[in-house]
Amino acid sequence: MKTRNFILPVALVATACLTSCGGQSSEVTTTTPPPAEKFTELYYQRASLFAELGVDSTTIVMLGNSLTHGCEWHELLDNNKVVNRGINGDIAEGIDLRLNSILEGKPAKIFLLTGANDVSHDLTPDSIAFAIGALVDRIRTESPSTKLYLQSLLPINNSFGRYKKMAGKEQVIRDINTLLEPMAAEKGATWINLYPYFCDDEQNLRKDLTNDGLHLLAPGYLIWKEVIMPYIEE
Repeated sequence: MKTRNFILPVALVATACLTSCGGQSSEVTTTTPPPAEKFTELYYQRASLFAELGVDSTTIVMLGNSLTHGCEWHELLDNNKVVNRGINGDIAEGIDLRLNSILEGKPAKIFLLTGANDVSHDLTPDSIAFAIGALVDRIRTESPSTKLYLQSLLPINNSFGRYKKMAGKEQVIRDINTLLEPMAAEKGATWINLYPYFCDDEQNLRKDLTNDGLHLLAPGYLIWKEVIMPYIEE
């Protein structure tokens, strides 16, 4: 399942070049990366691995940020065709930069969830929804045979006091979801509204599903599994 031609940020191109032995060269297409401070060492580590692994037309891709990263999806869903393409801290722009190694394989399905880290960067709901919509457009254009499932952002719970940049952003998340739902229908993606399954009575992430107010414990992933399993199996 290795990929031969893929678009990478400059830092990833350097990694690919180091793998060429004995003066042999490999064809790599480069692209101008965004400012380096937007990305962590982990981003480049995982993105370089994902570019090498690739996918194929039978693959189901779980694509997103730390919420996706934090699960062993093939085990949870009991399906060895499912692969994890989540990266902790990723933003919509970061996902776009690493999409090529996914789309060139024309995977069977992509389950996309992103936006929380964009929220922490103080972007507006409109701008975040627009960036996610651009990802949807690209996936639909470059891999039209792929079934795309756009998942809502999850609620947060600021009572933990853990993520200062998410303080007061509850409504931003709700506004983004409001924008994404009709966008999904317009652009030909299937909308999966995860949000209400994770809320308490005050529209916060349920405390029994998290230990930091943002990320999920096992019961949260079991709820996620229950919601998406019909789409995995269809």
